Amino acid sequence: MHSNISIFVPHVGCPHKCAFCDQNAITGKQKLPHKDDVEKACMQALSQVDDISDTEIAFFGGSFTAIPRDYMLELLTAAKKFVGGGRFKGIRISTRPDYINAEILDILKSYGVTAIELGAQSMSDEVLEANERGHSAEDVRQASRLIREYGFELGLQMMVGLYKSGHQQEDETFNEIMAIRPDTVRIYPVVILKNTRLAKLLASGEYKPMSFEEVLSLSTRALGAFTAAGIRVIKCGLHASEIVEQDMVGGFYHPAFRELCEGELYRLRMESELDKAVKEGRSPENKKLVFAVKKGCISKAVGQKRANLRGFEELGFKVKIIEKEDIGLYEAKLLSDEEAAHDYAVRNIKQLKRSKSCGCFYCGRIFAPAEISDMINEGCGTAVCPYCGVDSVIGDASGYPVTKDFMHKMHERWF
Repeated sequence: MHSNISIFVPHVGCPHKCAFCDQNAITGKQKLPHKDDVEKACMQALSQVDDISDTEIAFFGGSFTAIPRDYMLELLTAAKKFVGGGRFKGIRISTRPDYINAEILDILKSYGVTAIELGAQSMSDEVLEANERGHSAEDVRQASRLIREYGFELGLQMMVGLYKSGHQQEDETFNEIMAIRPDTVRIYPVVILKNTRLAKLLASGEYKPMSFEEVLSLSTRALGAFTAAGIRVIKCGLHASEIVEQDMVGGFYHPAFRELCEGELYRLRMESELDKAVKEGRSPENKKLVFAVKKGCISKAVGQKRANLRGFEELGFKVKIIEKEDIGLYEAKLLSDEEAAHDYAVRNIKQLKRSKSCGCFYCGRIFAPAEISDMINEGCGTAVCPYCGVDSVIGDASGYPVTKDFMHKMHERWF
């Protein structure tokens, strides 16, 4: 599993003060790292990281290639000693698109840098100018091309909800980033910090941000589409931090923003699956829905504070979410009753003890639980039919009908 040794480099020497950035607050609250700090962090990580071969030393926080050259080389020299030769995979940096050129890339390549993230923020020149970024969308395109030509991994960072950015501008940014096809993306909903130009524009009423729901919807769309396109979203929303908690005066901060987006993606997919089933005449008669999702994604599909389950319950549906190996990330499959009931034929000793009748969907016989004498899967108990010897038994405590008709339907599905 990929990991970073994150080393924060404040905005020392940054040539611009963007409308959303309070350099003084950020720099004043962070200690400048030097050679010894980099070496200490790397040595500590060597003994703690499980897979150092997929770990990068990451210089984040400012515009790395815009800091004084001697200072940049000091940090890179310290980090280079820990790259390759059975140590870390490489070095990751973040910087401005207008501080990328052939000379800089030659230097970065020689010091073992493997990935470069650009703070694109928007691909609308109107929005970039309004937020005093000091670069254009074309700078992002040119820097991205150069980075790719040199063989670096390319990452782009986008901000959702900036001053002067509406749905048209957000679409422009999304479409341009999709066209560039970076290896990774970071999605940052705007957080308005005090002592910034955005804070002044907000206070004056000139900056009227979108609603939280709009920004959540735009970020959700981007997260889903980038993931489907094979672009890894390595961040969605800001980390909780002392600066955010103390200095935030507006914007779109939530400590679990990515989880909100992921819950929305699953909700939309589950609703789509249900709508499709209704149109095809496959709506479950008992109002019981079983969705299959990727292994490890049940909590994402349930939604924050069970929001997705509650939404279906309000419509009269009872929802169960299970894991399956062949389901993709952010996908959900609505199982038919015959598919869902099959899970109750495995490790079902407790279920059968609560049942009044049982059925076998191989031979079709209906019988009492007391007639079962054989079990497989020692310790967790999977019943074997007393008439045909096949492990295809479910009980009525499963919630599914134990009738000859339903056993026949399950037989057609599974045999």
